[in-house]
Amino acid sequence: MKTGIQDIDTTIDTALEAGFRHIDTAHAYKNEEAIGKSLKRWFDSGKIKREELFIVTKLPSSGNRAENVEKYLKQSLENLQMTYVDLYLIHQPIGSFPELDSDGNRVLDPNTDHLSIWKAMEAQVDAGRARSIGVSNFNARQVKRVWENARIKPANNQVELNLFFQRKELVAFCKALDVTICAYSPLGAPGMRIRKHKGDPSKIDMPITHPVVLKLAEKYKKTPSQILIRHSIQRGVVVIPKSNNPERLKQNIQVFDFVLSTEDVYELDFLDRGEKGRALQPFGAMSKGRAIAFQRSEPGRQRGFRHHAATSPLARPSTQSNKHPGIQTRFLDIKSDSA
Repeated sequence: MKTGIQDIDTTIDTALEAGFRHIDTAHAYKNEEAIGKSLKRWFDSGKIKREELFIVTKLPSSGNRAENVEKYLKQSLENLQMTYVDLYLIHQPIGSFPELDSDGNRVLDPNTDHLSIWKAMEAQVDAGRARSIGVSNFNARQVKRVWENARIKPANNQVELNLFFQRKELVAFCKALDVTICAYSPLGAPGMRIRKHKGDPSKIDMPITHPVVLKLAEKYKKTPSQILIRHSIQRGVVVIPKSNNPERLKQNIQVFDFVLSTEDVYELDFLDRGEKGRALQPFGAMSKGRAIAFQRSEPGRQRGFRHHAATSPLARPSTQSNKHPGIQTRFLDIKSDSA
């Protein structure tokens, strides 16, 4: 299901009125222009100022070359009707060629060079087009290589993370480097799981319907989604749960009025299943066809990538204006598909 311009207007309006301030999008989501128009209405009305928002967008995989970084960021800024973004991410660790093959598959670029791309990303900070820069879908080895060679350190790594796929090692590794973790699909992508199994949602094994989560929802008088969101927040993870439903958006931000006990956090921690807990394929499916996957042994080179789209909002202004707002964030997620 595609998110139309009118839907984005409704979602943005509901989110900003509820207190969301962090908006996460990407060139690949094809909704930057609609988001830009929607936000301009708010800016023109005087209800909110640009500096009150934390805007994130991403370099597409087809732009994973040093010479393309500035072009794509300028295009995103034009779409968003802004002069800068607060955080610019390399969306995928592997680049692709713009053209599809004869079978409609995306062809991956084996010569993706993280270090040259990163230097071009740093130049965007120098030019004032990005306040901070980071990565998405990078593993620990890839993060380390960029971090060790960076003049401007990566501020954030946005990855898939949910109750069944808690990524404890990656979270700890990034925290040690002062790289925040932002979780997409933090509810475990229930819509994706239901479509994948084509069964009764009540019988599909997923975080949002797990007995422990339901038990804690009853205990705290909260929704299962709120329990999952709160668990990630208490782990120090930024979360951007997807929802275009106004009522669920309002519920998703109502997670700052309770705290899970140490015992309850431990019980939820114990539900981690590692790689088996992924809701999405490693780097996922492309919007057209499937990526041709391959494995390279060189540092910083991996296979595949995924396509999704998002927005999220801040609870309070960050104390570090050039960094990802971390666990101070309140969150919203607008996606261009129904994952």
